[in-house]
Amino acid sequence: MRLRVLVVDDSLFMRSLISDMLNSDAEIEVADTAKDGFEAIKKLQKVKPDVITLDLMMPDLDGFSALKQIMARYPTPVIMLSAYSRKDADITIKCLNAGAISFVLKPSGELSLDIEKIKDQLIKEVKTAAEVNPGKIRALVAKKLARPKSRLAVKKKIVVIGASTGGPQTLEVILSSLPSIFPAPIIIIQHMPSRSFTQSLARRLNDTCELEVKEAENNETVQTEKVYLAPGGFRMTVGPQKNKEYINAVISLKKEEDVYLSPSIDITMASVAALYNENAVGIILTGMGQDGVKGMKAIRENGGKTIVQDESSIIFGMPKAVIENGYADRVLPLAEMGGTLIEFLGA
Repeated sequence: MRLRVLVVDDSLFMRSLISDMLNSDAEIEVADTAKDGFEAIKKLQKVKPDVITLDLMMPDLDGFSALKQIMARYPTPVIMLSAYSRKDADITIKCLNAGAISFVLKPSGELSLDIEKIKDQLIKEVKTAAEVNPGKIRALVAKKLARPKSRLAVKKKIVVIGASTGGPQTLEVILSSLPSIFPAPIIIIQHMPSRSFTQSLARRLNDTCELEVKEAENNETVQTEKVYLAPGGFRMTVGPQKNKEYINAVISLKKEEDVYLSPSIDITMASVAALYNENAVGIILTGMGQDGVKGMKAIRENGGKTIVQDESSIIFGMPKAVIENGYADRVLPLAEMGGTLIEFLGA
């Protein structure tokens, strides 16, 4: 049976182009289209799509407002279509935290005559989204975790977290559960293709968590009680900077030509493992693919600890790959991650 998609965009031209792209795949059919959020919500009960592609900027009821109503009334996997501007990036991050599965960037703004460039990516995202149980993501959006009491000894340790599809929502739940006094830096690699989106995600996490969250900068020294988010379109590693008392980790960033291959979880985790050895804790969260398997292997082989999200993951791809390769010390639901992380850091 083909995947049924509802295409929502205020431009008739864009609706037609997006529909043609999706219909070109033998596993997908566009069941219907809608010109705005109001029409989309009206059609949902009748159409019952497997996936919705939802334009961000629309008159009357915009994508974000429509998404909130969709998740409240007819939970359905949603792919946002967004432009590159900072305003669009900020709203897109809000959409991810409100329940959208992922987003695809329009190559030339709202009216993209060259939208054919994203055909393969859009088809891939639709197929990925169709595998998601919408109840999982609605539960994740609503989840609030209590902050565990910190009993950490002061040690030079580090936490490195990798995430992909479903990551922004999951990261917010985990980071908001951690205490503000947290004597280890946290490095996050979230698959995102552009700095405008990782900057927006960092701002969002900083506003909702007690720890300071920022986008990582080149040659920046990592510090305790801070969270560093790898910028979209860059590969991030850490290396040593020595002073009289101990070795500090310094961040290095390298621009990548193919932004959809970066940032790389494996590359960052391998550098952390080499520098911190047994003092590293690696975490793999929701996402599709194999990125993170080699990184978690490096952490384990250098004496560090590893935690993997269980089947509550929005996409149980990356976590499953780590588990099947035998590199997970613990496989946990989100509710247990904060306490286990503190246990590992205090050990």
